[in-house]
Amino acid sequence: MSTPVLNRRTFLRSSGVCIGLPLLDAMFPLGLGAEKKADALRARRMLLIGRPLGLHTPFLFPQKAGKDYEVTRYLKPLQDHRQDFTVFSGMSHRGYNAGHGTEVALLTGIPPEGMRQGDVRNTISLDQEVASRLGGETRFASLQLGGGDLSWNRKGVKLPSQSQATKAFAQMFVDGTPAAVAKEIQRIQTGQSILDGMREQANSLTKTLGPADRQRLDLMLTSIREAEQRLQQDQAWVRKPKPKVDVKPFTDDHMTDQKMLERERQWYDLVHLALQTDSTRVIALHLWSHTERLDLPGVGLTHHDASHHGQDDAKIRQLAVIEEAEMKLFADFLGKMKATDDGGISLLDRTVVFHASNLGNASAHTCDNLPILLAGGGFKHAGHVAFDRKDNKPLSNLFVRMLHQVGIESDRFGSSTGVLSEV
Repeated sequence: MSTPVLNRRTFLRSSGVCIGLPLLDAMFPLGLGAEKKADALRARRMLLIGRPLGLHTPFLFPQKAGKDYEVTRYLKPLQDHRQDFTVFSGMSHRGYNAGHGTEVALLTGIPPEGMRQGDVRNTISLDQEVASRLGGETRFASLQLGGGDLSWNRKGVKLPSQSQATKAFAQMFVDGTPAAVAKEIQRIQTGQSILDGMREQANSLTKTLGPADRQRLDLMLTSIREAEQRLQQDQAWVRKPKPKVDVKPFTDDHMTDQKMLERERQWYDLVHLALQTDSTRVIALHLWSHTERLDLPGVGLTHHDASHHGQDDAKIRQLAVIEEAEMKLFADFLGKMKATDDGGISLLDRTVVFHASNLGNASAHTCDNLPILLAGGGFKHAGHVAFDRKDNKPLSNLFVRMLHQVGIESDRFGSSTGVLSEV
């Protein structure tokens, strides 16, 4: 006797209550081509990690390309996951020369002329492009975490990022009191009425303005439309209970001195929880540090001072200890993702994880030969993919490939010249 296939959007309804079912085996199709169809039904996710101080690439990039490369110091902590990631060398957003200021373009890949000092003309970031296509089925269309300047909307307007993990945890997993829920509903309703009035006034005003002012007003109208979309999504979720996780609420943001590694570990834990509970499918995570001193053996410098080493061997030795500890945290995160089941497939295999910096050499403030790791996501990982370190491959070509991997067909993104085929 054949078993009917349940619709993925089947709900349980009783006395005015509507509860969505999790992804069940019975929702997957049967018969010819069923596995391919079932794979398309499973949620696809993307995590984009930006590191503003880069990585010391001589300790990251292998000498040999391919899968049988000799392990480098920074890749050694990742060796349990050697088949689950690819390291790229010889890639960048070509033509950038603005040093730290290029962080704003790491995930957008705008052409170099958009990177004018003090006058950035940005475009949409990769996380927001994905969120615009995949973000409608979760409580949060996307999450911007850790601060920084990674996320930008389609008009090139920067999106705020939550820099406190305690607040992000509460937002995702702590239910409000009935009074708080009622207040939130009132906020949404009030916000909608205010936006309605703003939109009508702006549309009327547009008819009286010149081209430059219409362009500025268009940016504002875009922001209004995005705010309306967020409000609609908030309204759909505000009465639904938040996921229950077997983790104590975060109580410390680890912002004080010597707490960089604790802060990064906490962010990784939060990202894992967010993806595991399907609270969101798109996350941009900024892992910052600057003048913090770390409680690590042999380290007496701040992370920033060590990263700006000027080829001083003593500073480089300390930098290596710091960044090696960070790579161990990243390896632990990949291990947790790999061990988490997601409908018969590991959560890591269902999540495209991009780990990179806008700086190839933080000491010299150069923006070529960026340190890039791509993990999980169901790619055919290739070990070390090595491109020309003098004539870099456009990083945006990899972004197009990442879009394809999550089911978004696109010919280009940012300053791409094609699509990467090596993974």
